Amino acid sequence: MIHARETSPIEKVRDASRRIVRELGFMKPTVGATGLPISAVHALIEIGARGKLTAAALGEILDLEKSSVSRLLRKLVDSGEIEERENPDDARSKILSLTGRGRKMLERIDSFGHGQVSGAFGHLSQEQRRTVVAGLGAYADALAAARRGEGGQAGASGVDIVAGYVPGVIGRVAEMHGRYYVEPYGFGRFFEAKVASGMAEFSERLDRPANGLWVALRDGRVMGSVAIDGEDLGDGAGHLRWFVMDDALRGLGVGRRLLAEAIAFCDRRQFRHVDLWTLRGLEAARKLYEDFGFTLVEEFVGGQWGTEVTEQRFRRTPRMGAEGDASPLKMMG
Repeated sequence: MIHARETSPIEKVRDASRRIVRELGFMKPTVGATGLPISAVHALIEIGARGKLTAAALGEILDLEKSSVSRLLRKLVDSGEIEERENPDDARSKILSLTGRGRKMLERIDSFGHGQVSGAFGHLSQEQRRTVVAGLGAYADALAAARRGEGGQAGASGVDIVAGYVPGVIGRVAEMHGRYYVEPYGFGRFFEAKVASGMAEFSERLDRPANGLWVALRDGRVMGSVAIDGEDLGDGAGHLRWFVMDDALRGLGVGRRLLAEAIAFCDRRQFRHVDLWTLRGLEAARKLYEDFGFTLVEEFVGGQWGTEVTEQRFRRTPRMGAEGDASPLKMMG
């Protein structure tokens, strides 16, 4: 009797990856009806998502050599999809942005891609959809972390996501915020104290059904958190707050797991919309928010934390809702 060899998880992922590449049409010389190769499509998507980029930043995002990026951009400039402008901060580089033609092409790309995913989602249950969103995102993060040589399986293993209050969470969330924001933004004890007092007030309301807290634990120590406050914005809106990770777990997909729990909670509660406030420059976090359906709706300069920073408000709208409160830095308390 011949026994079929059991396929390992690694081989299953490799097989699924090959099938995804083929089903999405990436084996073909151009994507969909765009007439563009996949690298050009990705370039337009990334420039369009950020508004403007330098060639160096684009190359880092796409993981392409400088010469490959130069050839790619020259073709897109010549075809009229992107334009180059002088960089006021660095005369050695240029700022890239989409032209009107490029924005129209991006609309075609988004429509085509949305149709592909929507068609596939039609064959999945809600639970399967959430699994796909969280799983693919975590896998993509892990691939990037492995390419950069960050962490590893040991770094992400043994991390549990638990719901609700755990001893020490208020102090740890305040500590992680304080340590993370002090270097890039110069926030000090006033900011950390505000985070702690906000968390303490929120913890008194955790028993109410509109509020939720999820914590990443490793060996009993709080290593990350995210909260949904379903009361402070009013008007049936949810508020994503205190999303923060310990540096030891960054890039390992744990933050995505936390967000997946929070967003699933929001969907079950059927909030009119979910808002969060953050700071410009946190590109990894922004990409993660956008993966979960958040879009930038407001940007403004503020100095109430002791240094002038550009604050941003993002919104996720499962269905149309009214405009919410626009108080600064709501995500951080």
